[in-house]
Amino acid sequence: MLSNLLRLNGLTKAYPGVIANNAVSFDIGVGEIHALLGENGAGKSTLVKMIYGLVKPDSGEMEFLGQSFAPSEPRAARQSGVAMVFQHFSLFEALNVAENIALGMENPPRAKVLSQQIREVSAKYGLTIDPDRLVGDLSAGERQRVEIIRCLLQDPKLLIMDEPTSVLTPQEVETLFVTLRKLQSEGTSILYISHKLDEIRTLCERATVLRGGKVVGTCTPSQETAKSLAEMMVGAKLQTPKKAATELGQPLLKLENLSLQSKDPFGTSLRDISFILRAGEVLGIGGVAGNGQDELMLALSGEELVDANAISLKGEFIGQLGPTPRRLRGLLAAPEERLGHAAAPDMSLTENSLLTAFYRQRLGRRGFVNKQASENFTKAIIQQFDVRTPGITNTAKSLSGGNLQKFVVGREIVQNPTVFVVNQPTWGVDAAAAAAIRQALLELASNGAGVLVISQDLDELMEVSDNFAILAEGRLSKPQSAKGVTIEEIGLMMGGSEIA
Repeated sequence: MLSNLLRLNGLTKAYPGVIANNAVSFDIGVGEIHALLGENGAGKSTLVKMIYGLVKPDSGEMEFLGQSFAPSEPRAARQSGVAMVFQHFSLFEALNVAENIALGMENPPRAKVLSQQIREVSAKYGLTIDPDRLVGDLSAGERQRVEIIRCLLQDPKLLIMDEPTSVLTPQEVETLFVTLRKLQSEGTSILYISHKLDEIRTLCERATVLRGGKVVGTCTPSQETAKSLAEMMVGAKLQTPKKAATELGQPLLKLENLSLQSKDPFGTSLRDISFILRAGEVLGIGGVAGNGQDELMLALSGEELVDANAISLKGEFIGQLGPTPRRLRGLLAAPEERLGHAAAPDMSLTENSLLTAFYRQRLGRRGFVNKQASENFTKAIIQQFDVRTPGITNTAKSLSGGNLQKFVVGREIVQNPTVFVVNQPTWGVDAAAAAAIRQALLELASNGAGVLVISQDLDELMEVSDNFAILAEGRLSKPQSAKGVTIEEIGLMMGGSEIA
């Protein structure tokens, strides 16, 4: 009987200017939950794309169940028994669950038969879902169940999961882990990618660590601490983010009975949102994805106009002002979607700097760009936030997710905002980069700014927030002190309890 399901031997993949994977070798046992760890840009995504048939290696080889394995496309990988749940869901909101699952199958059965199969699999693995429900009406956790069920209907031998808990409540994470352990007990192997290191320690039996495209070590996660795993990933000591002790100052941003009808047919409208953000304060807003976070960001950034009196900045009503006048007054924002919203994929980093800093940083005059000033500003962002890139002329889409996130957040912080609003500041970011971003937010607040952090990462909220509130179904709970509250209590609030 084979003890190894998948063996990688010397896998190498290079792109212009970078070696994404350099002679990577490791194995995954039958029925093993194996973690793949590494900082952003370490080569994790390229590696799993080779396993799943999305990328062809330049050299090296793979074996699956003792046989040569070189999938030319994802369909070939699936036929061999490899399934993958991606970080970003690939679902059509206007279709129901069964229709979405059918789209991912080579030869889907009749609708009635498929619906029955979905019910059976969902019941067996504790992934309760109605095949007739519209995906647009599902929560983030329910959408992930759809993705997992679609994979399980393929009867996979290896299930690859990329950041599977980034949009889940603590209770949903527990449900997912029960499902994964049941799969493991039946002999399914799982390759698990996550930046949440405490989850890795709880769930995974072994971990392979990548750094700079190379394997730098393997370990038993349960015998490590989250900090030691993180330091193994980055090859250096990590500092815990700290905020200087400061008293909260005058009110900077005030929302009073803010309501906004969502233009997204599957979005969540805001209802009577009220809070005050003071100088020196970090206010955290938690909640499961799809409860009005995007709508709140649009209202605060000025991309959606609201009642003039609903938002005030330092006493001035700004509800009817667009993004540029708000930015000139000191209200800056960094949205969740990195590519397409926060940054233009095909534009250079310098050009992306201009998009939000042209007026505030005086990077041009009378419509003409000051090339030297723009380049210097971009270099300052890259240096201050350790953005790994060959140069300022590289496009935004050429950066790894974590490095682009550091650039997007850094671009706003370097402009010294009076109020900074950021959605998911460290989503998909490795431990070292997350610590750097959180430290920058805390330092910004220590220097007198007001910082509003919208995040689904409860550990992050507890680490940086002075006060926090929960957004559920478009309504906001009353802000309260972040001290002394447990993650479990917040998780229950995220489900909608305790919000009047």
